[in-house]
Amino acid sequence: MNLKPILFSFLIAAGITTTTAQEISVLKSSLVGNRIAEFIPKGFDKNKTPSLILASEPKAKGKLPSDWSLVPEFTFKNEKASAVLNLKGDISLYGGGEVTGPLLRNGQSIKLWNTDTGAYSVEGGKRLYQTHPWVMGVRADGSAFGIIFDSTWKAELITNSNQIIYNSEGALFRVYIIDRKSPQEVIKGLSELTGTIKLPPRWALGYHQCRFSYDSEKRVMEIADTFREKKIPCDVIWMDIDYMQGYRVFTFDSIRFRNPKVLNDNLHKKGFRAVYMIDPGVKVDKDYAVYNTGTQNDVWVMQNNGEEYHGKVWPGDCAFPDFTSPKTRNWWGGLYKDFLATGIDGVWNDMNEPAVNDNDFPEDKRLGTMPYDTPHKGGGNLPQGSHLLYHNAYGRLMVEASYNGILKTNPSKRPFLLTRSNLLGGQRYAATWTGDNYAGWDHLKLSVPMSLTLGLSGQPFNGPDIGGFLGNTDGDLWANWLGFGAFMPFARGHACAGTNDKEPWAYGAEIEKTSRIALERRYRLLPYLYTLFYESSQTGLPVMAPVFFANAKDSSLRAEEQVFLLGENLLVVPAFAKDPILPSGIWEKLSLVDGDQQDKYQAKLSIKGGSIIPAGKIIQNAGENSFDPLSLFVCLDKDGKANGDLYIDEGDGFGFEKQDYALLTFSAQRKDNAVVVKVSDQIGKRNSSKDVKDIIVNVLLDGKTYTGNGNLKDGITITLK
Repeated sequence: MNLKPILFSFLIAAGITTTTAQEISVLKSSLVGNRIAEFIPKGFDKNKTPSLILASEPKAKGKLPSDWSLVPEFTFKNEKASAVLNLKGDISLYGGGEVTGPLLRNGQSIKLWNTDTGAYSVEGGKRLYQTHPWVMGVRADGSAFGIIFDSTWKAELITNSNQIIYNSEGALFRVYIIDRKSPQEVIKGLSELTGTIKLPPRWALGYHQCRFSYDSEKRVMEIADTFREKKIPCDVIWMDIDYMQGYRVFTFDSIRFRNPKVLNDNLHKKGFRAVYMIDPGVKVDKDYAVYNTGTQNDVWVMQNNGEEYHGKVWPGDCAFPDFTSPKTRNWWGGLYKDFLATGIDGVWNDMNEPAVNDNDFPEDKRLGTMPYDTPHKGGGNLPQGSHLLYHNAYGRLMVEASYNGILKTNPSKRPFLLTRSNLLGGQRYAATWTGDNYAGWDHLKLSVPMSLTLGLSGQPFNGPDIGGFLGNTDGDLWANWLGFGAFMPFARGHACAGTNDKEPWAYGAEIEKTSRIALERRYRLLPYLYTLFYESSQTGLPVMAPVFFANAKDSSLRAEEQVFLLGENLLVVPAFAKDPILPSGIWEKLSLVDGDQQDKYQAKLSIKGGSIIPAGKIIQNAGENSFDPLSLFVCLDKDGKANGDLYIDEGDGFGFEKQDYALLTFSAQRKDNAVVVKVSDQIGKRNSSKDVKDIIVNVLLDGKTYTGNGNLKDGITITLK
């Protein structure tokens, strides 16, 4: 193959001239999995570009097939490495992780330099809080491929229809390409390389309520009591930074949060969990134990002159743990022992890009964080390196340290950890939200493609701040947002200091009723959602998926970004959606709560032909029994058949790893004017009959609902008349 014309076109696109750029040949290429190829450029040095993306080091398993056509090309100029993948044909591009703009990424570019960007205002939304150097392409025939640029260096990712270009500001890196028969199989391949989410505790799938800040124990309990008095389902109350003593992490305000254990116990008694924020910046204060022990253990990021690096964050001057060091990560993890002993259930790592509000260095050398040349110690399998190398991995290394520390402290509980900053592969440690969005219709609509793209980039446990974080929210905006936000994987309402109250009852009786309906619908679907999260923890598939997943060959679905799928079988059409392109086939309308079809704010739900969706009763928190009774919604395909799964375990802990779970497969078959529903398979050792006793079956057919009941053992027959 003559590479010169291709290389020339790439160099022009990348702004590189052929007189100064060096073409780098591929030193080694091999298969490292089923249709997964590794490409290593000549001159690659893992001590210059270590992998913080991959779950483990891949091993060569054979040569590339003779028909393998997706081969990246590398160049090197002024100590900066780039790669390009040239494309042929009509290809739809997706990915890049946390991005603003359209779901379909053809003709887009983003900057990979994790940044605190309120209202997504930095560089017009081209630079956000996370780095996902990953692109998926879907061909006209429905087959797909994906490409990982295995680098954490500051970079730009360009997705032109004829080329995928990755321009880094650092050393050479490896590239991994997955080429498979469908987008779903490509996402599974991504998880084989980067890992999957851990199965979260069931309570984490409930509704979360947050504000910056609920400023006292009294106010927190007022919020909790109001949820229960008004019978609006909720599982979690969050504490932002004002619970701390002068913004010192791992402390509690001596007046407003003087007894966090009593507060957390009181929340637990009412069926709530408590999540508290922890930032990376540690106040420089010689009377502060965390700072002193950090200094004694030599954990801080240091400057080139050997002095501690200090940057201004909420407490003022802060020192920052150097998470590239295993010693630092162990020290940080150990801080959670006393913190969690107060009864805290989950942790929120924020400001961990790391964000620094410091004007002592030129903006073009720090971009809202440490100066580029700030050194990091490394250790273990990580080399010493500059902040230009490790910045995009700082949050990822922080959540690894936090996750391991939380798990060590409470080894019988599944950690719940939320992070603002992360890296491709960081889903192994933490869920995420899409940062400090704005209370406006543009951000409401943007939240759907943002969450979809994160799901297509290996991070299924994500969602926006429902209602918008910055700015005031009116009732109409809130109700519209919650109407579909209730079906996003992570469902949290949040509000910034100085904005109006944004709880479900804050907008009057009508919006309160609409909020209750939306959240009751989510809680009815907890059995289905929990099953989807279990499947995602095994396969990496997104919980919330684009509608083109229903038919990857249907080109009309490729750009649809208003509506989405939950799993494969539930279609969600938000109230704001205007003339959406919907998948073809059999889809029956699904009603879950009285009044949900008449309420103008509720998303419209449809169940796919050939599927069975499990649902529970309306509960106020995930600790209550959903399965009294269990409901099955059945929608037959053209052959009169349907099936669906239900995953059941304790909802927390790790008994499921020892087979203490039940994965039930239900099947339905129409026979003349009757539909027979039964359990066709069960995996796991859990006695499901103790969890599920009574079952209500609803067969949705031609706009009508036919209902019957029975139990797992005997099967259930529904008469269609």
